[in-house]
Amino acid sequence: MKYLFLAAALTLSANMAHAFERVDDETSFNTLLEGKQLRMGLYGLSLSVMPDGQISGRAVGYDVTGTWAWQDGYFCRQMDWSGTEIPYNCQLVEVSGSRLRFTTDRGAGDDAVFNLR
Repeated sequence: MKYLFLAAALTLSANMAHAFERVDDETSFNTLLEGKQLRMGLYGLSLSVMPDGQISGRAVGYDVTGTWAWQDGYFCRQMDWSGTEIPYNCQLVEVSGSRLRFTTDRGAGDDAVFNLR
C-alpha cells in the first residue's frame, strides 16, 4: 500500500512541476521574454517578441516579421513568414518554467509550446 501511495505522490508532483499557469497581463509577459527568444527546434524557429510590439526571427531558414499587442488578457499578433501571411489571432499564453504555450483563438484552438532561451 505504501508503494502505491509513493507512486501516486511522485506522479502528482511530476504533473504539478509541469503545469502551465496563465499569463494574463502584458507586464508579466514582457518580463518573461526580456532578453530571451522563443524557440522551437523542430522547425528551426527562433522569434524575438519585443516590448515595442515588433516580432522578428526565422523559421525553416526564412524570415518572420510581425506585430503584436496585448488585448483583454490575450497576446494578439499578425505575422508574415517570407511572404506568407499568418493572419491576426489572439492567443492564450501560459508558462511552465522556461516554456511558453500559446493557444490560438483565445485558448480554444491549437497550441504551440516554445522554449525561452
